[in-house]
Amino acid sequence: MNKIWYTHIAIVCFSLIFLFGGCRKSDFILEPGNVVINDNGQGTGTTTWTSDKEYILAGKVFVNDGQVLTIEPGTVIRARQGMGTASSALIVARGGKIIAEGTAVEPIVFTCEGDDLEGSVGLEERGLWGGLAILGSASINTMNGEAHVEGISISEPRGVFGGFNDEDNSGVLRYVSIRHGGTDLGQDNEINGLTLGGVGNKTIIENVEVISNADDGIEIFGGTVNLKNIVVALCSDDAVDIDLGYRGNGQFWCLMQNELYGDKLLEIDGGEDVKTARPYTVPVLYNITGKGRGEDFLNGIISFNDNAGGIIANSVFCRQDHGIELEYSQARQNSYSRWEAGDLQIMNCLFWDVNANSPAGMFSVVPLNDEDVAGQQQALNAYFFDAANRIADPGFVYNETGVSFISENDALTSSYSPLPNNPFFEQANYIGAFGSYNWVGEWTLAYREGLVW
Repeated sequence: MNKIWYTHIAIVCFSLIFLFGGCRKSDFILEPGNVVINDNGQGTGTTTWTSDKEYILAGKVFVNDGQVLTIEPGTVIRARQGMGTASSALIVARGGKIIAEGTAVEPIVFTCEGDDLEGSVGLEERGLWGGLAILGSASINTMNGEAHVEGISISEPRGVFGGFNDEDNSGVLRYVSIRHGGTDLGQDNEINGLTLGGVGNKTIIENVEVISNADDGIEIFGGTVNLKNIVVALCSDDAVDIDLGYRGNGQFWCLMQNELYGDKLLEIDGGEDVKTARPYTVPVLYNITGKGRGEDFLNGIISFNDNAGGIIANSVFCRQDHGIELEYSQARQNSYSRWEAGDLQIMNCLFWDVNANSPAGMFSVVPLNDEDVAGQQQALNAYFFDAANRIADPGFVYNETGVSFISENDALTSSYSPLPNNPFFEQANYIGAFGSYNWVGEWTLAYREGLVW
């Protein structure tokens, strides 16, 4: 694999269904003149993908160390369908950059081949291609400070991430929609819609949607990258999964599941092999709105595991069976210990239709073994109210397809914690992701399909 080559061909989508073993149903045919992107080791090169062309990812395509891939507003990148070694994905290797700056009027779309963006692929079709992965050189908490991204062969050196540069800059994602990803690479090995491995805080990620992914919507492995105005909807596993010592900031996240799919809204883990590794996982997340699967399912809103901490504040969570779970163990450090140390805080959050609206079960201590946690649970129950958390109807309006999160209910404005003294955070005198403005506009598939209105 030593060079990229571009072949201009007309592709008939039905023929690719048989060729690649896919299951999509689409009559969409790309116009002649599309550009097929292969990777034979030299990556994309430093280049620009323009909105006047149709791009097809054929297999796993890398932006190599030192290369910059620029994508114009309005560009659509479609990926060939396949599983295992035949799967397609775009991976920005450590030292590479992606500059994908769409606009609210002309977003950049990553989707599967056969998607005409007008309904040829059903809203909840998932696992039709891989996803987008960005790998950086910011610190993570593995033993040697590096890791290999899941879904990419361990023999591929471009799959390594991590390092010592927390100000690493892997580029820009702005007004980007990632759809129908998460193909199966092997047993229990799907690709996340957006994977961020060791990405630093000079990288810009804002106004990004991940929808209908077969695994997690977004997974963040360590690093310090910040994320603002994020939409994750209809994914089969967690909306956002955090791991390996992530220490970035987040604000204005809209996380949505329905009755058929999904696990937790947030899974926050510390480390894998080294539970006491530094740096700790301590994300700082404000103004989240999360809608779960409903109270008839056994899923939780957030779990803190493996010594993870963090701050969740000024957020609204509704329609989920379980509340927030903190792992506990007498044998080793754990997330309950992080709460006792002040490294885990849940402040000024509103809950509704969660755990039958019972304060006693909103926060739970989950023992790893058979430890008696009655005392710990009692302390956590008291903290629920001490930290100004409450149970109240946020006034969201539901219809047969989706929900409006815009509400004038006083419960959203009567109490909120001051924002951190950090220029990343925008002033918001309300809790939840929206206030009076629905920023999830025409650039998202979630809005166009009526999931958020």
